[in-house]
Amino acid sequence: MKIRKAKISDLRYVQKLINDYAKKEEMIPRSLNELYETVRDFVVCEGHGNICGVCALHIMWEDLAEIRSLAVEKHYQKRGVGKKLVQQCLKEARALGIKKVFALTYCPEFFKKIGFVDIDKASLPQKIWGDCLRCPRFPECNEHAVIKYL
Repeated sequence: MKIRKAKISDLRYVQKLINDYAKKEEMIPRSLNELYETVRDFVVCEGHGNICGVCALHIMWEDLAEIRSLAVEKHYQKRGVGKKLVQQCLKEARALGIKKVFALTYCPEFFKKIGFVDIDKASLPQKIWGDCLRCPRFPECNEHAVIKYL
């Protein structure tokens, strides 16, 4: 399996993968337009020539970034794909000089296994709530906030 930066030609499949999770209310849906605008945020995992996972590192502020849109094909789960994708995003965050990376997740234990810790969502800047307004679960959200200090 190979982790690499996403390309424009990947984005239709990336959208399908993300939006399959969104249909189950496990993730915020992403439009193709949004994916084109943020393509540089994304990394993908290729297995046997096909994309089997995706993750994004979205810069929020001078010292803060978010891991978002982490999605792995069902038959590739529990094989370390998600972990590798997040680790690649963390590597990029370090290279950019980002000090803190957070995620809003329904799977906090996954993130805790790779060094994230719980944080109160209210301690995160107001700026992060823009995506929340598009979520079908808002304002009754039960996502957990986790953070990793780099």
